[in-house]
Amino acid sequence: MLYREVGDFKTTYRSDGQTFPIAFDRWRYYIVLLVAFCVVPFIINDYWTNAVLLPFLIYAIAAIGLNILTGYCGQVSLGTGGFMAVGAYSCYKLMTGFPDLNILFCVLLSGLITALVGMLFGLPSLRIKGFYLAVATLAAQFFLVWLFNKVAWFYNYSASGQINAPERTLLGYKITGAETSAPVTYLFCLVLVVFLAIIARNLTRGHLGRSWMAIRDMDIAAEIIGVNPLKAKLTAFGISSFYIGVAGALLFAVYLGAVEVGEVFGIQKSFLVLFMVIIGGLGSIFGSFAGAAFMVLLPVLLKNVLVGSLGWPTDIATHLEFAIVGLLIVVFLILEPHGLAQLWRIIKEKLRLWPFPH
Repeated sequence: MLYREVGDFKTTYRSDGQTFPIAFDRWRYYIVLLVAFCVVPFIINDYWTNAVLLPFLIYAIAAIGLNILTGYCGQVSLGTGGFMAVGAYSCYKLMTGFPDLNILFCVLLSGLITALVGMLFGLPSLRIKGFYLAVATLAAQFFLVWLFNKVAWFYNYSASGQINAPERTLLGYKITGAETSAPVTYLFCLVLVVFLAIIARNLTRGHLGRSWMAIRDMDIAAEIIGVNPLKAKLTAFGISSFYIGVAGALLFAVYLGAVEVGEVFGIQKSFLVLFMVIIGGLGSIFGSFAGAAFMVLLPVLLKNVLVGSLGWPTDIATHLEFAIVGLLIVVFLILEPHGLAQLWRIIKEKLRLWPFPH
């Protein structure tokens, strides 16, 4: 009875087709957004921003992008790290080549460049699928990392091979560079996350999203009923890569400030985002946020407990942290293969009948 739709009537098709047709859901998300925009910026510090909030927001964008491709369209990809590198290096070249270009446009244009690269590497999906497509995207991952390592033009012929984000401001506030303000960088990423999440939610509920899901469920039957597989798969690769490229640009420019492609955007980054999508729930925008929160918060919690509270050596705690995270992922996938989004749906079903028995 805490969660109910009784008396929540709709009188127009527009109101019935809105993103959150149930009033309880709408108000819940309004409250979350209100707290995120109006409360969190005034209580956070540098530790919470750099250890939790910025990684969560950035990886949530990447997880939404991969979920569009894998969860909604059914195309397996292991090249997320490489596409994030495309976004990061595109942002770096735009920031250094066009000093007067707004940082927001640098980030969005980096996503567009990554979308073009993603569509190029998505062409094999028209002929292959499943394991073979995963291998093809894995090849893209290694090729892109090799390319950014070997071609000195991408890092402006720096002797170290490292790229550093120049200082940029937005509306008078410093977004990148040294001594940035924690609330400012948090709000910059939060605005982008909310904007992109709303777009993704509407895309997946529209004609394009339904064509993606038709291809995912049975591509041959989808083609028979009129779904164009070329358009569906390439748009999924393009839009997914756009989100991942934006995440890579934010990871480089706003969060880290300096990256080296082999260390930051290696294959482990692809698996990290893939685990976020699997744990959060395939085919769910909420699951992308839940998976990102799980994979960001769990290592921070374990590090604080093992090193901060128990006083373990850092190296031993780090190795044990990897083992615990891996074990929890396996156990979670066995107990609930549909992810945290499915658990949330089950909780909502229970709340509909509480306090009466199911």
